[in-house]
Amino acid sequence: PQPGPGQALVRIHAVSLNYRDLIIAKGTYPGTKTPLVPVSDGAGEVVAVGPGVTRVKPGDRVAPTFFQVWTDGERTPEKVAHALGGGIPGVLAEYVCLDAEGLALLPDWLSFEEGATLPCAAVTAWNALVPQGGLKPGQTVLAQGTGGVSIFALQFARILGARVILTSSSDDKLQRGKQLGAEGLVNYKKSPDWAAEILALTGGQGVDHVLEVGGAATLPLSVRATKEGGHIALIGLLTGAPGKPDPAVTGNKPLRIVSTYVGSRAMFEDMLRAMTPQKTKPVIDRVFRFSEAREALRYMESGGHFGKIVISV
Repeated sequence: PQPGPGQALVRIHAVSLNYRDLIIAKGTYPGTKTPLVPVSDGAGEVVAVGPGVTRVKPGDRVAPTFFQVWTDGERTPEKVAHALGGGIPGVLAEYVCLDAEGLALLPDWLSFEEGATLPCAAVTAWNALVPQGGLKPGQTVLAQGTGGVSIFALQFARILGARVILTSSSDDKLQRGKQLGAEGLVNYKKSPDWAAEILALTGGQGVDHVLEVGGAATLPLSVRATKEGGHIALIGLLTGAPGKPDPAVTGNKPLRIVSTYVGSRAMFEDMLRAMTPQKTKPVIDRVFRFSEAREALRYMESGGHFGKIVISV
């Protein structure tokens, strides 16, 4: 394709998968029309720019933002109407024309594969913890599972001086989380009432922040596991339906429950600055070839991954 006014032509070197990409491919994600170039998250190199573009130049290493027109400020319906790989064509392609304002410059210590993991999962975790959550050193974060958002939340919370409790159905994955700095470990398969385990680990207080990736089925347990005045970020729908801030679920407990839908380019850039001092590397489970995109999606469906699944282009 050729870049128009305000656009940049990017040669994609790698993409990464999110659960959303799987359900779009399966045709169960609401409001998506096919044919569609799938996948929201990628990284590559600018090879040409259209008229009027000064933000980026050929040779720049970039990652597109999930929402191409949400550069800063509060979320609005207009800003979230242009989501890559859903509302507009995605990045599972060799060359893509993108809005030059919707590109974040990648630092040289991140590979294209690592940079490709950041636009959705990492920015979501960052937004949940920092702009929305106001995370402070010494607070406790509950990260559910070991997918992309949860592992980024573990890494960011540790950077910012917080304590992390991690849940998983796999003891092996929990031990890998411990190596990344998780202090509390809960196997929810062995302990179906995992909220009680969380309360025991926090001296009966509960956690300050929850990244709720399960959805409606896990939200009641998250509410129990959160201290009064705590914060729950509603992110996922792994159990089939998104969670809602419903008084029937929260009862009389004073909580701040906020839906988190990725974030802006400014948040992406703030996150990269926070990652830079320790050169925090994303956790990549496996890299597939471009011709293996279907296999990569099936691997995500299996739930066997720890961290991010990447496709090299």
